[in-house]
Amino acid sequence: QVQLVESGGGLVQAGGSLRLSCAASGRTFSSYSMGWFRQAPGKEREFVAAINWSDVSTYYADSVEGRFTISRDNAKNTVYLQMNSLKPEDTAVYYCAATRANRFYIDGNLYGNWGQGTQVIVSS
Repeated sequence: QVQLVESGGGLVQAGGSLRLSCAASGRTFSSYSMGWFRQAPGKEREFVAAINWSDVSTYYADSVEGRFTISRDNAKNTVYLQMNSLKPEDTAVYYCAATRANRFYIDGNLYGNWGQGTQVIVSS
């Protein structure tokens, strides 16, 4: 098991940038694939980005491809989500999630560990 704590959310104007962090507890962080998801008010949770643990490959939702970058620092037990060119439609609570599988999962139900979320608000 790994415990996750997100940070870095806030209020930003459209076109701006934010970097979210997800700090993980435990010694086995490097063997977890990580994902970022988001949930806007009144909408279902949606996949944003993922990074696996073996070759650090990444995968993105079409809506954020080219604007967001997921990365990880195993020495710091942290995964990041750099968000650039933010749009009002990016407004949501952002969650990080972890899975022991060495692959990407778009389905959040396949992640066994979740953080509490961090709010991102993008004003127009």
